[in-house]
Amino acid sequence: MFDINLLRPAAKPANDNPVLIDIAGVRQAYHKGDNDLVVLDDVSMTIREGEIVGLLGRSGSGKSSLLRIIAGLVPPSAGRVDWCGRPVDGPSEGLSMVFQSFALFPWLTVLQNVEIGLEAQGIPAAERRRRALEAIDLIGLDGFESAYPKELSGGMRQRVGFARALVVHPRLMLMDEPFSALDVLTAETLRTDLIDLWMEGRLPIKSILMVTHNIEEAILMCDRVLIFSSNPGRVAAEIRIDLPHPRNRLDPEFRRMVDDIYARMTNRGPAEKAGPKAGFHGTGIGMELPHVSTNLMSGLMEALAAPPYNGRADLPDLAATLQMEADELFPIAETLQLLRFADLADGDIHLTEHGRLFAESDVDHRKRLFAAHLLAHVPIAALIRRVLDERPSHRAPRLRFSEELEDFMSEDRAEETLRAAVSWGRYAELFAYDGESGQFSLEDPV
Repeated sequence: MFDINLLRPAAKPANDNPVLIDIAGVRQAYHKGDNDLVVLDDVSMTIREGEIVGLLGRSGSGKSSLLRIIAGLVPPSAGRVDWCGRPVDGPSEGLSMVFQSFALFPWLTVLQNVEIGLEAQGIPAAERRRRALEAIDLIGLDGFESAYPKELSGGMRQRVGFARALVVHPRLMLMDEPFSALDVLTAETLRTDLIDLWMEGRLPIKSILMVTHNIEEAILMCDRVLIFSSNPGRVAAEIRIDLPHPRNRLDPEFRRMVDDIYARMTNRGPAEKAGPKAGFHGTGIGMELPHVSTNLMSGLMEALAAPPYNGRADLPDLAATLQMEADELFPIAETLQLLRFADLADGDIHLTEHGRLFAESDVDHRKRLFAAHLLAHVPIAALIRRVLDERPSHRAPRLRFSEELEDFMSEDRAEETLRAAVSWGRYAELFAYDGESGQFSLEDPV
């Protein structure tokens, strides 16, 4: 059995605990066409024994890329990554990883899936079986050794993933959004079980580094949280969480930390008052846009305008009521802010006068109001309309605008930005777009 006394984590990780991961000035960029897509820039951090550290940020902030760099799966473009004092130049012994998508071999049984990492290390069959059964029992799957992945629920399959990561007795376990593919109740049970095992010293690991975009998950599990900004990914803040386990979501200090992180992630904390374009990368035509549905924007304004919010809501409470992750809510809220239908401040969102007017209006008035705000505040939409107005044919190819966007951003981001402009422009009846021919026109002008 595992030696519980040797593996028990410290209640509060000390600064003199051995360093497992030391990262300095890491940059990750990919060359695409005439542009460099910078995913990570000047990232520095340290992971010590005896702590759970969370990398918290929006989708696209480079968290998973950093995890792959730490695991030795991809090299950084620049900077230094050391594992236990030695440079990382490939997969390192003593690291294991739990993936979001389970990543099980469907033709292998639970026991065989758990054993496979030990087999790769050349561990004898009898020892492999003993350690695999031990890990399966530890993670709560005793009795399912001969089952195949297709016979298991999502939560049970992820438990197999945990057992496979633990069976090699790693010093550091990396977790890439391990609960995000699970339903709410299953994810909560698995999180609780994992933390209980960690606090009891029963996990054969020294530390955990986890990627998440779930704010409450980070506060529930972690000793430290590193908040990543986006485009490119940087460490924007570090928060130490000294709340005792088990942690209570209703604890006032827990709620205060949730509010604080929401405020930081919307770039509108007390020490940082951002402008109305907070959350968007680039300016003018080069502003990158998320493809947020106008139905979602309308629905959020209607929800905010109605009781009990009456125009103003605390973002964590709103996310809980709407059953949305922060990563889902932020792009909608920030798009409303861009269009001046809402304001974000200190973890709150409130409708502007125009936002209230939109929520109270009929469909035709909504479209006219949306069109006016789109022309005033979204440069690419205004450019499309201006070009169509100026051309005698009132037509223009999609390529005309996608090439201009690619002068400022990657091809993928240019595509998403143009899709957003097309969707919003159609709703506002600013212009028509034929997807088959790739042509904009004023067939249905405002």
